[in-house]
Amino acid sequence: MDMNSRIFSFITCILQTLLLSSATLVPFDLLYDNGVQAFYNGDYDKVVRYMESALGSFSEVRQTRVRCRLKCRDQHRFDGLLIEEKFFEVILHRAHCANECIERKLGAQSMHKVSDDVIQDFHRRIPYNYLQLAYRKLGQLDKAASAAHTYFQANPEHVEMGEDLEENKALQGVKEEHFVDREARPHQRAFFAGVKLYDKSNYGEAVTFFEEALTEYYQADVECRALCEGPQHFEKQDHVLYKYSLYELISDHYTQVLHCKHECVRDLATRPGRLSPMENYLPLHYDYLQFSYFQVGKIEEALPCALTYLLFHEGEEFMTENVEYYREVLGNYSQPRKEAEQYLRRHRHEIDLLLVGSKNLGVPYIEGNYWSSSGGREDANSIPSGTDGWMDYVPISEKKNITLAVVQELREGGPLLYENVRLVQNSAALNGTQRVLFDDVITEDECAELKHLAHSVAAAGDGYKGKMSPHTPNEKFEGATVLKTLKYGYEGRVPLRSARLFYDLSEKARRITESYFMLNSTLHFSYTHLVCRTAISGQQDHRNDLSHPIHADNCLLDPEANECWKESPAYTYRDYSALLYLNGDFNGGEFIFTEMDGKTVTASVKPRCGRMVGFSSGGENPHGVRAVTRGQRCAVALWFTLDPLYRELERLQADEVVQALDNQHMWDQGLHINPKDEL
Repeated sequence: MDMNSRIFSFITCILQTLLLSSATLVPFDLLYDNGVQAFYNGDYDKVVRYMESALGSFSEVRQTRVRCRLKCRDQHRFDGLLIEEKFFEVILHRAHCANECIERKLGAQSMHKVSDDVIQDFHRRIPYNYLQLAYRKLGQLDKAASAAHTYFQANPEHVEMGEDLEENKALQGVKEEHFVDREARPHQRAFFAGVKLYDKSNYGEAVTFFEEALTEYYQADVECRALCEGPQHFEKQDHVLYKYSLYELISDHYTQVLHCKHECVRDLATRPGRLSPMENYLPLHYDYLQFSYFQVGKIEEALPCALTYLLFHEGEEFMTENVEYYREVLGNYSQPRKEAEQYLRRHRHEIDLLLVGSKNLGVPYIEGNYWSSSGGREDANSIPSGTDGWMDYVPISEKKNITLAVVQELREGGPLLYENVRLVQNSAALNGTQRVLFDDVITEDECAELKHLAHSVAAAGDGYKGKMSPHTPNEKFEGATVLKTLKYGYEGRVPLRSARLFYDLSEKARRITESYFMLNSTLHFSYTHLVCRTAISGQQDHRNDLSHPIHADNCLLDPEANECWKESPAYTYRDYSALLYLNGDFNGGEFIFTEMDGKTVTASVKPRCGRMVGFSSGGENPHGVRAVTRGQRCAVALWFTLDPLYRELERLQADEVVQALDNQHMWDQGLHINPKDEL
């Protein structure tokens, strides 16, 4: 270790000590990072301590922001202010109050910023994956079961985790009650408990849970809306260079806040790990309640619930008939529930404001059909009817069905262009559409050279720097892009000839893919990556995850809805994908295609040197990688687009570098390159 590294490590230790000993809350990302490092060091006691503390810190940050914003809102109210100065005075006081309140608990907000990647890990419940492995190593199977179950609820695509959970239920000392979701949302937990009792015709107890679910739902809505009052992302404008007026700035920001608050409807109706909200979620509470109250003889409670349901679905036939029956029995007309009336009134007012604000932002606003109904009951009669308990995950109206960026006639079987390349399996043999498997795309020597290149670039400090895989804690990644390898080759840090080979072979893969699928327009590079994934020794016992979870390359796979949504954050512009394998001397690591459910495997490909699998990038081809349990798996991953607007910028820069080096005849003169020169 050089002197600079020692100094850096020393400063890092001091910073961590100061943070851990301060009166303010320890940043959850620091605790998380310490937990990850402890995991790779095999110190499972520390893994548990750091990860549990990280989860507690993450939760406390959220709750602190909610509490402070709600407290300051109550202390500094607008209450019908008409004078402009008073309006801004309240805003200033509220902002000062919130900042002061939050900083008392969390520390100065400018002192520590958490990356979006870490926040995403917590939303995906990744810490629980580390915890379940650590608890299992420590022999605490009850806590391991709870952590694994919690992780699986938000990651249902981890098929092996689900299978292991079923096997773990038979282990000695593990009980059914250990399989609890530690992150279960109170309003959903109470709702599903009520549904189970309702399905068993236990209407009296079901009422208690449905009422609890409504109380928790409206509280969760308040908290969700409070969290929307933080910083916002502006996709259309660069606010560093923003030159609009005060009122335009306020309008833009407030529109973003309103949109966030409006999305709370969808968020609260979406189960962990799902992309689509449950159909008719909030109105269903009142449907279940009206029928449950009817069954226990409390018609005076059933009528307001039925009327409330009609606020969401005006004129719904079966519920209108129920209302008429209840009124006839009671002899009065009653009213819908106040909490729902206020909720819907505010919701509709905010939609009107969003329509105005969206015009100011210059983007269209489309309201989602959050209250979609399952339709009237065919068996409705003079006796009140209730829900049959059917629920599904359905898309909201702004979601679109997947389509290719450029309309193409789907064909295959075109020429392979290169003499030694062999077609092994076509779409029919791989049980799908727009799929193909080739062998002998590159030679053994070329495979070995690219593997060596991947290791050399990683050793030089690029790629993932030997860190954990972004998909599993049981493997590490190393790799590089074409431009990075050319840069390192030019500087003499890796063989320049190897960098050129990477460039040329990726172009060969592109040409084969474009020709075989008989595309009538040019296939452009979208992203190219040389990557090796290595099984971490000592961590392969009881592997219950995939090396790369089941997914699609240009849309968000939604197994519950049996759909794939072509929307952000998916790379919607990608049209075709290919994987060129460099070796097969490892255990596991098979590439698999599945059905849209993410579980049913339709084809499996065992990697080997020179083998390449190609396929269209949409929801017709969900795929993933089985766990690499021994050795190292290396490949060139390629994604292509038919839209020239989304060509890979690094590839265009690499084209210019190659052209410049061609002109200088420098490919065989690597020893004479000045490493200080820039490309």
